[in-house]
Amino acid sequence: MDQTVNEQNERDHQEEKPNQSPLSFKSLLWHGGSVYDAWFSCASNQVAQVLLTLPYSFSQLGMLSGIIFQVFYGIIGSWTAYLISILYVEYRTRKEKENVSFKNHVIQWFEVLDGLLGPYWKAAGLAFNCTFLLFGSVIQLIACASNIYYINDKLDKRTWTYIFGACCATTVFIPSFHNYRIWSFLGLGMTTYTAWYLTIAAVLHGQVEGVQHSGPTKMVLYFTGATNILYTFGGHAVTVEIMDAMWKPRKFKFIYFIATLYVFTLTIPSATAVYWAFGDQLLTHSNAFSLLPTNGWRTTAIILMLIHQFITFGFACTPLYFVWEKVIGMHETKSMCLRALARLPVVIPIWFLAIIFPFFGPINSAVGALLVSFTVYIIPSLAHMLTFRSASARQNAAEKLPIFLPSWVGMYVVNSFIVVWVLVIGFGFGGWASMANFIKQVDTFGLFAKCYQCPPQGSTTAHH
Repeated sequence: MDQTVNEQNERDHQEEKPNQSPLSFKSLLWHGGSVYDAWFSCASNQVAQVLLTLPYSFSQLGMLSGIIFQVFYGIIGSWTAYLISILYVEYRTRKEKENVSFKNHVIQWFEVLDGLLGPYWKAAGLAFNCTFLLFGSVIQLIACASNIYYINDKLDKRTWTYIFGACCATTVFIPSFHNYRIWSFLGLGMTTYTAWYLTIAAVLHGQVEGVQHSGPTKMVLYFTGATNILYTFGGHAVTVEIMDAMWKPRKFKFIYFIATLYVFTLTIPSATAVYWAFGDQLLTHSNAFSLLPTNGWRTTAIILMLIHQFITFGFACTPLYFVWEKVIGMHETKSMCLRALARLPVVIPIWFLAIIFPFFGPINSAVGALLVSFTVYIIPSLAHMLTFRSASARQNAAEKLPIFLPSWVGMYVVNSFIVVWVLVIGFGFGGWASMANFIKQVDTFGLFAKCYQCPPQGSTTAHH
């Protein structure tokens, strides 16, 4: 029975594909739903501006802790992405037995929670997810202004934020994740270039005179750094939407893990090399570009990162657009221009927040502790435990248990460990540390800061 339902639905999914010659230009660039598309989306969406703040985290954590935390959160992140994919398939299978069709509809995480666990979970999932994506988009805007300032400092960072806010508003015209095919492919190329540029430039530059690697020194800084790494590998608030854009969503399970392994080859060498070269200077330079010498390579890296941030902004915003469309009842509308107009109110608050809190770096950690911890780690683990708490649910599960962990007890142990660890270390300590750091930034630079961490005009040394 299950099999036929699934085959039928995969056939429906096939029918959604545009019937054109297989290699037409448009389908190459625009309609993506293969396993590779999903891998590119995951890998390119996971690291964007975070590459530039990881050396800053390493200076807070020290080299050893930095590497250990990356590997640890990378694995946990892949595990919860796996849980999300199981829950998605479960929800979809249950709904399809009731003959619900998802033809023009993008399934989102909060709908999965609603279908499996009821309205309260839906509310929690929606609140955390939307706030996280909102701030995710804010961070992309701040990062744009922070980066372009290193090419052109005629305008201050706040003015740049105005300009980029207007540019990013154009993402309202991109209908759904199917249409990010060429972008995620390019995006991955850009982050790869930037990561290796950082690594090689730092190694060639060599260590600064009298370099010190004193981290970790303070509890506050230690947990702020750890939380930024938690944020790095918590990029899968958009997991469900990426899965939904696949022709065969069941294949998603291990894609995220493979994407994470690739991401390790970018984040670990670059953060290690930059920290090795500059040491404690990074504590007051949250953007790695600010310490490297200006040349063509650096300018190229900055421009590529800008384009990539634009793409990531679209990634973070698209689910928000979907939620907003569903709220005002425009989600099934065919006309793209109407939908684009309806989506504009989502961009305005993002713009506004980016101008109020331009603290690139500290804001990542704050978002990590207060939002990512729940959205990405705690809620999926709890939801999985609750969905399969009855024996019948476990027997009828749409997805079998993984090969490497074939017992339900094992699953529950791992999930409970994640919930407790992230609550205590991520949300508890991390929340305290990153809020303390964030408030310190507000006290130092003020809200609506005109130019955050800019060197005073005429001199090159930034003093704190």
